[in-house]
Amino acid sequence: MTSQSAATLRSRYLEQAASDLEQNRRQQQELADRLAALKQEEGLLAGILNLAEQYEGFSDASRLPEQAQDEPVVAKSKRAPSGGGSKRSASARTTHSPTTAKRSGAKKSHQPLLGDLLTDLLGKYDEPRPAKELRDELLKKHPDRNPTPQVVRNTLESLVAKGRIQRHKQDRSVMYTLVEPGATA
Repeated sequence: MTSQSAATLRSRYLEQAASDLEQNRRQQQELADRLAALKQEEGLLAGILNLAEQYEGFSDASRLPEQAQDEPVVAKSKRAPSGGGSKRSASARTTHSPTTAKRSGAKKSHQPLLGDLLTDLLGKYDEPRPAKELRDELLKKHPDRNPTPQVVRNTLESLVAKGRIQRHKQDRSVMYTLVEPGATA
């Protein structure tokens, strides 16, 4: 190898090493910024958990602060995070789903089950009814409920499997009737 090619090779290595070093420093700065943001988020979540634990003992629900629909719901943890690094991510401690609030007991709704509503609707008719008509009638009588057509069909099929209603197929359409009490399956 000639001295000129060795010098060219050396300069390439130096340029590559300098470029790699600059990229590494940039990544370190980005990670340091992200770590600071995560530490701040952890502090906020720890504060929220402490507040939740304070309100946990209240028997008077009117004294509890209300939560807006778009605010995240904090899942209950067994202990508040300590000053050390937490292995659980922030996303594991919070959810953004309003249905999760209902499941966790934050907002308990005393609505009847969809299957019970559909059974009541079917009980008013002697002739078989298609799922679409049952859903339309359900939406009229219960405007606060808005199940999709697929959910209504799945619920009806679940009731068929339990033996509470019967399925009738006519050509390509499927209709449902209530099973008479005392009838054999």
